[in-house]
Amino acid sequence: MDNSSVNQNNYLWNKESEWAEKGLEIFFLPTYSPQLNIIEILWRFIKYKWLETEDYESYSTLVKAVENILINFGKKYTINFA
Repeated sequence: MDNSSVNQNNYLWNKESEWAEKGLEIFFLPTYSPQLNIIEILWRFIKYKWLETEDYESYSTLVKAVENILINFGKKYTINFA
């Protein structure tokens, strides 16, 4: 997990022992390690590879373009980690 504030709450810590009994171990990524956070990799591809210049013309065109990418992720838009 990253060290985002949403991941630092009592609910998480109260469940830690219960999850450990089930074999689930929670570990946190090192501070500022976007290369290890999959959502950061996805957003980098969206921003630098898949969005076109014209997608930034307005808020609505940007939203439509991002929605299109997310809907087609895994089909038209893929990331090869190899």
